[in-house]
Amino acid sequence: MILTYYTATTMIIIAYLLGSIPSAVWIGKKYYGIDIREHGSKNAGTTNMLRVLGRRAALPVFALDFLKGFVAVTLIEMLKYDENVNDMWLINIKIIAVFAAVLGHIFPIFAGFRGGKGVATLVGAVTGIYPPVALLCFGVWFVVLMVSHYVSLASMVAGCCFPVFTLVSPKVNQSVPFVVFSFVIAVLLIFTHRKNIERLTRGTESKIYIWKPRRIKTGDTPPHGKDRSDAPR
Repeated sequence: MILTYYTATTMIIIAYLLGSIPSAVWIGKKYYGIDIREHGSKNAGTTNMLRVLGRRAALPVFALDFLKGFVAVTLIEMLKYDENVNDMWLINIKIIAVFAAVLGHIFPIFAGFRGGKGVATLVGAVTGIYPPVALLCFGVWFVVLMVSHYVSLASMVAGCCFPVFTLVSPKVNQSVPFVVFSFVIAVLLIFTHRKNIERLTRGTESKIYIWKPRRIKTGDTPPHGKDRSDAPR
């Protein structure tokens, strides 16, 4: 049993370390020469990368943040081969791993404990526990984003839908720890977005247009693709 506790504790620490991988910070510094935490909302996350550096920078950040949450929880599956760990223990340890991974993203040991809000990491981690609920929440997030263009609002609405989807799902609604976990996550998302709520009420929150067409200002590009240097002076 001591070995079981040791293994579980080690995996929780690994979950935190995985969550601490500051993909936004490293990509920003490596490929764009900036610390993303000094620009925009000053968060090391997908939304700020999209706002400051665009889709090309934001997509790999989202993928990596999602993946580190997913891997952190999926690793816990190895404990099911331990005869001392039953199904209830397994899901409880997974829930702890979710918190550890998200905590690592918010307070990354590899980036001076200054990270992001952990939404993408949270989505990846919840997907590692029960994918259908995570996919439903992502669907809500996407629809709200497309309608409102507010990432913060989409994240909060999707987070509040999480406990609702959990309660109506027959595979997890009988797990009291998971139900409690879903409500805690909803509350935490509202709490971490409190500044965004203030900006939303004031009408100063920034909008995100994922597929906004690029506008070319008149005179920026000469007709017929000619270079300005070729124009008569």
